[in-house]
Amino acid sequence: MKFSIQSLYTWYRDVLRNPKYRWWVILGTLVYLVSPIDILPDFIPVVGQIDDVFLLTLLVSEVSGLVIEGWKARKGEVGTEASNTSEGSTSSASTVDVDAVSVK
Repeated sequence: MKFSIQSLYTWYRDVLRNPKYRWWVILGTLVYLVSPIDILPDFIPVVGQIDDVFLLTLLVSEVSGLVIEGWKARKGEVGTEASNTSEGSTSSASTVDVDAVSVK
């Protein structure tokens, strides 16, 4: 089995997206960030903070993505319920593809 940063990132993202383990991963990441025991010790200037910054960036980006997806899903459910319950209203929402043209 070959180790790579991409495989580690994919594993972390997949585990974080699993509702069964999500809170454990978030808690474990936060404990790792405040723990004095690191892969790269924090007493080494700059190098010691690299793993913490990487992990914090990964956690924030993935959790914010999950929050946005959940928000969009709830917004879609609310919109669907509202259109189903109101009689006589029709949904005119559609997607329009637009090509960008540069103007000189």
